Amino acid sequence: MVKELPFGESHRNAWIFNNSDLKFEDIEDAPSLNHVKKQIQEILDQYSLTAYNTAFDFGYMESRGFIIKKDIPDIMAVAKEVCKIMRSRGGYKNPKMQEAWDNIFPNTSYIEKHRAVDDAIHEAEILFEMYKRGDYKVEPC
Repeated sequence: MVKELPFGESHRNAWIFNNSDLKFEDIEDAPSLNHVKKQIQEILDQYSLTAYNTAFDFGYMESRGFIIKKDIPDIMAVAKEVCKIMRSRGGYKNPKMQEAWDNIFPNTSYIEKHRAVDDAIHEAEILFEMYKRGDYKVEPC
């Protein structure tokens, strides 16, 4: 069992509060993860998941005791091969979500909001576009 730390002032200057419209005051009184953990795990048990950078997202959740099925490709890993953005030291880089969006949808003016729902919607659009193009392959169940 992972011990849950209290949410407090030490998080007031976290990256997300300085780089999105989410404010510390919006969540300081939110219920703890332990209050909803069982319901979240029940959903995770039913579905295969992916994310944009599964190592980060799934690592975060697994460090809090969640079990995640990992049988769908990471969106970022596929976008790396689609976007082909070179690193300064050679080879392709893992594109930030905004870089992948700009590469795959060059005629849009979208700016990443760094908010869960907005990010999920746009990352799903990236996945779906790569799927339609034949770049993102998922084995049938």
